[in-house]
Order: sequence, then C-alpha cells, then structure tokens
Amino acid sequence: MGELIMVGDRVLIAPDEGERKTNSGLVLPASVAENDRVRSGRVVSMGPGYITPNPEFNEGEPWSQQKDAVRYLPLQARIGDHAFFLRKEAIEIQFEGKTFLIVPHGAILALHRNTADDILSTLGPPDDLDL
Repeated sequence: MGELIMVGDRVLIAPDEGERKTNSGLVLPASVAENDRVRSGRVVSMGPGYITPNPEFNEGEPWSQQKDAVRYLPLQARIGDHAFFLRKEAIEIQFEGKTFLIVPHGAILALHRNTADDILSTLGPPDDLDL
C-alpha cells in the first residue's frame, strides 16, 4: 500500500493493548482499561508541527530567493517515545490491518523517552565486539 503521512500537529500512536498487571499482581483485563481517562502507546509518526508565519517571507522583491510563507514549529514527541494522552481526544483508524490512534499533540500529557544508555543495556553489546 502507501505511506501514512501525518499533517500539522498530529501524532500517530500504536496503542498499548491487552491485559495489565497491577503492582500487587492482579491482572486487569483489557475491558477495564476502557474506563481510564488516560491511554498510552508508542509514537509511530508525527506531523511537521505547528504552523507559524515566516518572518523572512517577502513577496515584494522578485530577484530574491523565494521563501515559504509559513514555518513549522517542531513537536516535542519523537518516534519511539511512549506517550500518555487523553483518551477522548484520540481518533482510532485502521491502516494496513493494524489499529492506530491519531492524537493532537496538545492532548499528550507526558512522554517517556529511552536514553541511549537504556537502549544499549536492553540490547546488549553487538556480537562482533570483543568486550
């Protein structure tokens, strides 16, 4: 099929699904999570950001290099972040047989981003290195 491109300040999220486990060890079915006001998932894609006017835009000088009339203020979310967002703001879509949520960036409450050290500790050293 094709590529799914987000526009503006929208974020494409692969939702966390299935059962959850509480700190005390109780297993909560997925139907219990439907009552939560906050939902979470992994950021898959983002739009270019918030549209702002470009102060360098000038249409009065034909010999100067043309600049776009708008700029984009980049979003704080990055691909791979784990996002916590308001459930009521999310729009569910099906794309290539998978379920995704489109969430406006303003509905994201918090982001959890793995640092490089966290990623390396979970992956371990590459096999071809002599450590």
